[in-house]
Amino acid sequence: MERLYTMKEASKLLGVHIRTIQKWDKQGKIRCVRTIGGKRRVPESEIKRILGIHEKRKIIGYARVSSHTQKDDLERQVELIRSYAEERGWEVEILKDVSSGLKEDRRGFQKLLKMVMNKEVSKVIIAYPDRLTRFGFKILEEFFKNYGTEIVVVNREEKSPQEELVEDLITIISHLAGKLYGMRSHKYRKVVEGAKKLIRDP
Repeated sequence: MERLYTMKEASKLLGVHIRTIQKWDKQGKIRCVRTIGGKRRVPESEIKRILGIHEKRKIIGYARVSSHTQKDDLERQVELIRSYAEERGWEVEILKDVSSGLKEDRRGFQKLLKMVMNKEVSKVIIAYPDRLTRFGFKILEEFFKNYGTEIVVVNREEKSPQEELVEDLITIISHLAGKLYGMRSHKYRKVVEGAKKLIRDP
């Protein structure tokens, strides 16, 4: 979350009287937010804007695979993202996860969310939409947009509704089987392979 300064703190940083900030707020020259008790708070972004501090936002590449056996695919995603960025003259910082797209506590994903909410990121580059999240991509896209962050998808595969449903069902079954039996267990592999065969070859 963005830091909010009290009127006293903001007046010291800006070198003006508190009444001046109150006047600016009424005139629309500064954006203040109100606490539940009705007191003014000044967002850090407004302090920086008035002081003329312009911080360059980062471009982040995000790559993800579900398991350690897919390391080659992870590196292919990273190479794809780097090539895409280099062609456009962008400097890119890469975040990676080896985890299910259903898990919300992925380390790299959590770091990305914090950076976006702190308004540190201008663009997020991903190889495919489902690398960022298995469900709710459109919601996440809108959420990022509210913080001034654009999601750039290098490859948008056009899949039929049936293909997408099959992938989603297998993902859910794999996730639940991993929770029940452990990702490396024989039972897990048996359940996942059985599900793939049943769903893909009815």
